Amino acid sequence: MSNDNHRLQFITHSNDRYTYLDSARLALEGGCRWIQLRMKGADAAVFESTALEVRAMCRSYGATFIIDDDVLLATRVGADGVHLGKEDMPVAEARKLLGRDAIIGATVNSFDDIMTHIRGCQPDYFGCGPFRFTATKQRLAPTLGIEGYTEIMRRMRSEDITIPLVAIGGIVKSDIPQLLRCGVDGIALSGAVLNADDPITEMRDMASIIYDNNQ
Repeated sequence: MSNDNHRLQFITHSNDRYTYLDSARLALEGGCRWIQLRMKGADAAVFESTALEVRAMCRSYGATFIIDDDVLLATRVGADGVHLGKEDMPVAEARKLLGRDAIIGATVNSFDDIMTHIRGCQPDYFGCGPFRFTATKQRLAPTLGIEGYTEIMRRMRSEDITIPLVAIGGIVKSDIPQLLRCGVDGIALSGAVLNADDPITEMRDMASIIYDNNQ
């Protein structure tokens, strides 16, 4: 990845106040430059039409646009890449379909998961979590906490694994400094932004913490 957009990622969500499209717009206005469009259970036509709108918004902000899970949709709408869950298409197959320039992220929950990818076709980044319980994710894996990330980063350094690792799962603003101290390369957010009283200001504050960090 040629820039540091991955250091602050927003995963779309919806609530009583905001649609998925709203959530992407709010994150972009707050300074996030990486949007992953996740719409679990959405109608395929709605997912695609929303993807086209979010792609246009991301282009206007110079932001990276990632589709969750759906590799074929990513190709149709011209997304920058795809994020693959543990039960989704293998990274190697996605790479064949998307080409070498596409960004491919992979979900991991442990160092063993990371090593499985290292031995095969490697993704461009890992989405690693969950940090704590989050209601935005079904079939949640065991939470990692600070201790879990610290150990994973230690083992990655010992194996000289330099693929960026992005922490995800129930993260709020006060968690970010200690997660950065663990050595993670980025932070992914969702509900903490959208459920804030002022999502744009909340995202702006989080962006300041991450991009002003000198690590």
